[in-house]
Amino acid sequence: MPRRAALALTLAALLWTLVLVTAPAALSHPSLTLPATMVYAAASRICHQRPERSFHVAGAQVPVCGRCLGLYVSSAFGALLAWASRRRPEGSVRVVLAVAAVPTAVTWGLEAVGAATFANEVRAIAAVPLGLAAGWVTIQLLRYDSLLNGHEIHDRGPRVHVR
Repeated sequence: MPRRAALALTLAALLWTLVLVTAPAALSHPSLTLPATMVYAAASRICHQRPERSFHVAGAQVPVCGRCLGLYVSSAFGALLAWASRRRPEGSVRVVLAVAAVPTAVTWGLEAVGAATFANEVRAIAAVPLGLAAGWVTIQLLRYDSLLNGHEIHDRGPRVHVR
C-alpha cells in the first residue's frame, strides 16, 4: 500500500503543478472558467494570492504566490527524482528538511520584519531546496521501510491481520 500511496502522491503533485500553471490561461476559455475559478478558490485556502507576489501567465495571476509555486514545482520534481533513485533516506530526514528550509525561512523572515523585499523569482528559487527535499524524502519514505533494512516496499506479500 505505501508504494501505491507514493505513486498517487507523485501523480497528484504533478497534476497540481500542471493545474496551477494552466489555470490563468483557462480563465480566458468560457468552458474552462468554472474549473479554473475552483482552482483559485482552492488555492486561496493555502496561499495569500497577493498579486504583487505572484507570477502572471497569459495576462492572469497564477493561483499561488511565487514562493508557493516554487515549492509546488520543485516538490513535484523531487518526487520524480525519488522514483529515479534507488537510494533511501539516510540519517535524519528532519535535519535534511531543516537545512533545505533555510533559504525559504531567511527570505520569508527578512520580509516579515521589513528588512528586505525580494522579487518573485527570488522567492520561488529560495523555495526550491525545500520543495525538492520534501518531495524526495516523502516519496522515498513511502517507498522504503527502515524496518526492512532498506528493502523496497512491495504491494504484494504477507498481510498481517490485527484482531
